[in-house]
This record gives sequence, C-alpha cells and structure tokens, in this order.
Amino acid sequence: MWYYAFKYVLLGPILRVLGRPRIEGLENIPERGPAILASNHLAVMDSFYLPLMVRRRIYFLAKAEYFTGTGVKGAFQRWFFSAVGQIPIDRSGAEAAAGALTAARRQLEAGTLMGMYPEGTRSPDGRLYKGKTGLARVALDTGVPVIPVAMINTEKLNPPGTVIPRPSRIVIKVGEPLDFARYEGMQGNRFIERAVTDEIMYELMQLSGQQYVDIYAASLKNKPTAPAEPAAA
Repeated sequence: MWYYAFKYVLLGPILRVLGRPRIEGLENIPERGPAILASNHLAVMDSFYLPLMVRRRIYFLAKAEYFTGTGVKGAFQRWFFSAVGQIPIDRSGAEAAAGALTAARRQLEAGTLMGMYPEGTRSPDGRLYKGKTGLARVALDTGVPVIPVAMINTEKLNPPGTVIPRPSRIVIKVGEPLDFARYEGMQGNRFIERAVTDEIMYELMQLSGQQYVDIYAASLKNKPTAPAEPAAA
C-alpha cells in the first residue's frame, strides 16, 4: 500500500518535477515473471527514479544501516525503506554477502522484479566500475533474464554528500534482456561468473556512455587519502 502511495501521491509527483524523467526501452521489462534489472549506480536517487518509471514493483537490496538507526529518525528510516521495497542486507563480510544473494534468490523465486547494482556501491566520480560477480551468481542459479538499465544524470540531481536535490533531466535506458542459458549447469565456476559479469558491464557501458574503469568502486572509496605535503619554508 505505502509503496504505491509514495510512487503516485506522496513522492512521485515531486520527483517528476525535479527530474523530468524519461525512460527508453520500457517494453524490454516483462509484465510478469522474475527478472533482474542490472543497473549502474550513480546516486541514491537511482533507487527512486527507476521504480517511479517502471509499472511493476521493484525490490532492491539495501544496506542494513538504513534499518538499524535509533530514535525517531531510525524508526522513520526503517518504515520508509521497508515501504518503498528495500530489503536489508549486511554487507560486512563473506557470510553477509552470501545472505544477500540468498535474499535475492528468494525474491526471484517468488516471481518478483529485482533491482541490483553490480558495481556494489555508488560510483565516486560518475564513471562505470568493475562489476562484482554476485549478480551473475544469482542469475545463473535462478535462470532468470538479466535486463541492463542505464541511469543517466541522477548524480547531477543528487550529488554525493548533498541533501537538497538539484533540478536536472533524468534519463533511463533499458536494454534488451540478456540470456545466459548457454552457461546452464556452470554456476559456481568463477571464470563463467566473471564472463557473465563482464558482459553485463559492457552492456551498461554501451547504454550509459560512461567511461569504464577496471577496478572496484569500493576499493577506490576505501583508499586512504595521502597526507598533504608540508608547505615549503
């Protein structure tokens, strides 16, 4: 109930005014049945504009921190992110990652539309980064189609570290479904999972027009900042 209230009444109209969104290739998303929407990730707003422009309900995996806050703010966050279709996951280790993939499989087995970000985190600078293989693992395990989705200009509306949105022109490009049936029975093979992931990232690069960087975005974010050199005397 709250999902559609936010989409059509409470939040959606505001997002449409701010972002003037346009979607291309909507016909590539099936009207029913499970599928993975594999999207690049530029801003928090990606998880709002994609559901806004797609008729079907989309479920996303979201970091557990959104659901563990305390006080009034924490309670509001838990309610809000649950209401808009976010599923909490712990991203702190290998076991947590396995739990996230299990949650994704469970949603797909229920016939839902699952939104996933193969980069694993937001791009720190607008470029497209190396994909992690978790999405490929889920796709190979479940046999569902993977549909590439390019979010464009969301980082201009919602730059990292900002709270107040800046009016922009959001474009969403949906590519044709990718079929990995040729790899049936090969799930668990890390070379196959990497090949599938790289194919998905190539399609995202083609759709989005982003420059591709063959390193993980998280490794760049976690890289310590070099200390400033002392000023010359």
